[in-house]
Amino acid sequence: MDPQALKDSWANTARHGDEVPLFFYSHLFLTHPETRSMFPMSMAGQRDKLVAALGRIVSDVDRLDEVLPFVQQLGRDHRRFAVLAEHYPAVGESLLATLAHFSGPQWTESLAGQWAEAYGLVAQVMIEAAAESAKHTPPWWNAEIVGIERRGLDVAVLQARTDHPYPYQPGQSAAVEFSRRPRLWRYLTPANAPRADDTLELHVKIVDGGQVSTALVQSAALGDTLRIGAPVGAALLLPEDGTDLLMVAGATGLAPLRALLEQIDRQWQADRTQRRVDLFHGARTEADLYEHQLLGELAAARPWFRYVPVVSHDASFSGQRGLVGDVAAGTGGWSDRRCLVCGSPNMVRHTVSALTSAGVPAEQVRYDEFTAGAEPTPEPAVAAPAGIAGGRWGQ
Repeated sequence: MDPQALKDSWANTARHGDEVPLFFYSHLFLTHPETRSMFPMSMAGQRDKLVAALGRIVSDVDRLDEVLPFVQQLGRDHRRFAVLAEHYPAVGESLLATLAHFSGPQWTESLAGQWAEAYGLVAQVMIEAAAESAKHTPPWWNAEIVGIERRGLDVAVLQARTDHPYPYQPGQSAAVEFSRRPRLWRYLTPANAPRADDTLELHVKIVDGGQVSTALVQSAALGDTLRIGAPVGAALLLPEDGTDLLMVAGATGLAPLRALLEQIDRQWQADRTQRRVDLFHGARTEADLYEHQLLGELAAARPWFRYVPVVSHDASFSGQRGLVGDVAAGTGGWSDRRCLVCGSPNMVRHTVSALTSAGVPAEQVRYDEFTAGAEPTPEPAVAAPAGIAGGRWGQ
């Protein structure tokens, strides 16, 4: 197999832009119509995902061992779409037909054979990862919405109870499908540590053009159902070495960090584990600081925690103003901290840049691709700690 030939072939095909996924899916649905039901009615978002996934795999085809975790995760993730081993040949057939169509005279028997071999390797890894996953976990968990709080016009806090225990760690995310928007999945992150009653707290903010987030915030009702994919991500897990933390969150990017705060607080209550935590939460206006009271009360009740709200577009706000990444970085003194960042992709990029420019070693800054704003193509009931009003903490 000639990796460079595959890369050149893919680059030549990818330059045709949206025509590539349009041809691919047209071929797939015409030749294998049974696959159409696996996809949403609107394919607009799906097209970019196909190109991104194929591009990443092909660009590293000569280093398959390095992208193995990505390919394996792709195989596990496809279980929630009811993809079976017998579907892979159909996809491979349409992939080769697409490449042949856009390659023209450059498409040779030799190149076709190399592509078939490369796809076969990737498909086998995905099939084996899916089969191994099926031995231990279902393709998804069913959950019922049992509580709804709407915090303003564009944020909702949902309580959902899974039909059986959901094995996640605080800081992990999951793809979620809402019954009112079938076959559309959005990555969300539980905002709580695991509970004995199998409920998850989900913080949802409307994303521009986001069909799932808009429906959840505006239309979700008690009794509506969700499907929740397997937990993913390790970047935001709590470090086991007890290192102090800087947390920087934008909007509902607060969710995974709030789950970590609950985990840390449980440890502190159990054995008074000392771990210093500073949280900067950024929003456009003071009204958008949707957990302001709870976090303020936690800071007042816990010696290990400091909470700094930051507002970017509200001149009347009396606290810190500006972009949350700039405010956090400008405070300084974080070079010995593990820095956890979560928010929109733009917020994460800006904050990571600000922190590293301020002298924080890059290896100390962690963030996850499964952000609270991502619409993908990404755990015993505890009494509220003393001083935390409202009884929502840990419930």
